[in-house]
Amino acid sequence: MASMREVAKLANVGLGTVSRMLNDSGYVSDETRSRIEAAMKTLDYTPNELARNLYHKRTGIIAVLVPNASNPFFAEFVDYVESELYKAGFKMMLCTTEKEFNAELEYLDMLNRHIVDGVITGAHSLAVEEYRKIHKPIVALDRYLGEDIPVIAVNHKEGGRLAAKTLIDNGCRKVLHFRGKVTVESPYHDRHFEFARIMKENGIFTYDYELDRNRLDSEYYKKAVKDVFAKGIEFDGVFGVDRPVIECMNETIRRHRRVPEDVKFLAYDGTFITEMVEPSLTAIVQPIKELAKESVRLVCNLVNGKVYKNKRVSLEVELRKGGSTIV
Repeated sequence: MASMREVAKLANVGLGTVSRMLNDSGYVSDETRSRIEAAMKTLDYTPNELARNLYHKRTGIIAVLVPNASNPFFAEFVDYVESELYKAGFKMMLCTTEKEFNAELEYLDMLNRHIVDGVITGAHSLAVEEYRKIHKPIVALDRYLGEDIPVIAVNHKEGGRLAAKTLIDNGCRKVLHFRGKVTVESPYHDRHFEFARIMKENGIFTYDYELDRNRLDSEYYKKAVKDVFAKGIEFDGVFGVDRPVIECMNETIRRHRRVPEDVKFLAYDGTFITEMVEPSLTAIVQPIKELAKESVRLVCNLVNGKVYKNKRVSLEVELRKGGSTIV
């Protein structure tokens, strides 16, 4: 493997000139640059990316923290994030936090030790105080972590309103509502609050079934649905994120109740799995690709020195009708 010294010799320039060009750390004339590039091509020289990043005090890596990468929402999100980071000249380090108790804290420590340049976090298990100790580039998905950390979310209040209106228009009177525990300060609580408010105003009984935000695996959702039926909860409408709603719809069909004639189902997130089931699910769709784009844009800006105060980005949701509701 050729060395930078050999490139300098072939190009008939000093070693420092090659270094300045590769690190973009000083002036190099066009003619000299052309000779260096020709020498690199002749010698099949590959610059040491790690050394170059260390020179600029960067690694070229952004860590993306999610509870579980097999969850459809986060699977789509990280796929789009990786693509956007690549376009921006960064590599993605995927970090899942669900299986290990201290995983989220350990990944944040990598940011402190300059192993990654920034973090996009969709994990919700670590105390806010731990994030506030770190004055480095961090972007949060659906969680408030401090005035210096931008938050990316959707208009969850509108999502809750659309969900309530849809089930009301479908004639539902007893609704099963899968919701997350109110243990962290997050924009996503707005959809639950708005949904509950509208249902109450319209005299519709709602049973809130609390799910653990940090348990997003299939087995957990199956157990939750079994618990719903074991408790004998009566419902003619169901609202929640994609996975528990699908599990509940499958179990409802197994018990010989008709969808949507007997029970209506409405999902939140609207990932690809909502269109893979029969009947397809009516869903409040989050713009996951746009959430990823905004997350990457903001973290890149932070890495490049931009400062944000109380930055909140809210994108719009939309209703996509499927076969799990009538109107």
